[in-house]
This record gives sequence, C-alpha cells and structure tokens, in this order.
Amino acid sequence: MSLDEMRNSPGLIIANPAAGTCGPELVTELVARCRQFLPEVRVHWTTGRGDATDAARAAAEQSTGGPGIVFAVGGDGTVREVVEGFTAAARHPGRGPALMVVPAGTGNSNYLAHWNDCAWPTAVTAALSRLWNGPVTAEVRRLDLCRLVETDEIVLLGACSGLIAEALTHARDVPLTGRPRYREALARAAEANRPYPGRVEVDGVLVHEGPTVLANVGGGRYRGGQYQVLPRSILDDGLLDVCVIGAETRAADVPELTRRAAHLGRPGVVYATGRRIVLSRQDGEPFWFEHDGELLPREHATVTLEVLPGRLPVVCHAGRTLG
Repeated sequence: MSLDEMRNSPGLIIANPAAGTCGPELVTELVARCRQFLPEVRVHWTTGRGDATDAARAAAEQSTGGPGIVFAVGGDGTVREVVEGFTAAARHPGRGPALMVVPAGTGNSNYLAHWNDCAWPTAVTAALSRLWNGPVTAEVRRLDLCRLVETDEIVLLGACSGLIAEALTHARDVPLTGRPRYREALARAAEANRPYPGRVEVDGVLVHEGPTVLANVGGGRYRGGQYQVLPRSILDDGLLDVCVIGAETRAADVPELTRRAAHLGRPGVVYATGRRIVLSRQDGEPFWFEHDGELLPREHATVTLEVLPGRLPVVCHAGRTLG
C-alpha cells in the first residue's frame, strides 16, 4: 500500500492501557492529529494479552473499507502482538494495512529502529500529511521478519540464548520500572552468568563452537532500547544478523560494551548474516532462550530461525537505513 492509498483510508489505533506511558492524553492527542488528515479514525483499547493480535488480524482481513494504517500505541510487546495479527491474517503477506509505531512503552526499540530520535507527533504528521515540508519525510517500507521454526512463532526485534534470556528471570525480582529495571536485571544476570557449551550455524556453515555467553539473532539493532547487540543490522535487507559472544569476553563487561557497540572485534565475538540460523547447546541440555522479551520454556537444546523477507509494511522515516 502506498502512502496516498493509506492516507485515503481509515485509521485504526490499537492502544495498550497497561503500557508504560500510554494513557488517555496521548491517545487523545493522536486521534486529534489523525483526524486532521484521515477520513476516519477508530480507537481500540486492548483488554488483555492477545487482544492486540485479534484486533490487528481483524483489521488486516477486512476486504473493503478496512484501515490503511494501524497505529500500535504501547511498548515493544504491543507492537509484537499487532505484527502477529498481521501475519496471521488470511491475506497475501504485505497486502494489508501498514503499521506505524507510537512509542508508549519502556524500551521502545521498534520505534527507535523506524524513526530514531524523531518525536512521535512529528513522525505522525510526516506520515499523514501530503503537505508536510519539514525536515522529516515518511515512506512505507517492507521489513523482514523472522520465524522460530520449533514453535512456528514470529520474531520481530530479535531472539537470544544465554545472557539476555537469563536477564528476564532476574527482572522478576527487580523493584524498578522501565529501562532502569532492564539495566539492573542484565547486570545481575551478567554477574551470575555461566557460559554454556554452544554451537552456531549460519546457512549451514559453522561460525562458532565453544563456551558461549550469548547468541543474539535478529532483527533490530537495539535490545531494551539501549543495547546495540546487532549494530550492523538492516531491517529490509532480506538477511538475519547474528552476534555470538564467547567466553573470551566476560559477561559482566557485556552490558557496557553493547551499549557502545564496542563488543565487535573483541576475541570470541562473531558477527555474521544469513537466512537460516541454528543455535544449539552441545551437551543436549535445554538452554535459556527468549524472543522479543518473552522467555521460551526450557525444553529446547536447538532452535532454528529463518528469515521472512519483506513481510511487514511499516511507515517509517524516509531515506534512512533502518536497523
């Protein structure tokens, strides 16, 4: 769908009231801005886990009169649910409405990847107004997704074995919110980390074997809105990036190194791209593994990730490399 087609169609706002900074004031401002440009706009407040997926799927399956743009208002979890709804829709991939993220969570890594530090009101005006002549312009890009083969789940931002997955278990006991909570959880996990015996294959080629702190596949450049684990990632190049940090780098050093993207080139760090990535634990034990901030049950010793090129139409900043 082109920008003009999108602007001539209704808009749908899917807002998560449980997200970190999502509230009536933000949504009211978004509605007012949309009504300046779109023929119609509707708001759907989510009521629980999976509701954003259902609403997005229903929107994407409308044959006529459906929305041309769906705003995901919330954090990265809300965005992932909306994307799951798009991909589950019984229509040809990429033929439904375009997604636009409005950041109202804690990490907001998806918005960061699409718009960098642009304020969301400016981004929305750039997307919807034909007359916008400011420094920011918008375009619809078809971004890659990833499929976790063993569970047939969609991966949006990234998936990781080891340290980042372990941090999610520590986050349960951190009495903070937002990015400080993630920072503290990652620091605690780094202190407790014990590298696992790992193996990583990219398109059938062995790129790493040995003690492993983490192996991250994606997806976006940032995790938690602040850690550039995959600083070379491009969201629409048809490839998955993978970064493996071996035990030559101390886990306790990983948070600060990845904050500055200073881990690349260090001993034991491998960076590669490919279409099919296989992560495994050599001793056969299940490992800690997460995708998009959701822990998988510890029942897998091997996971396989495959790229789904060009599956997701997204409204984003024109003329910049998306990562």
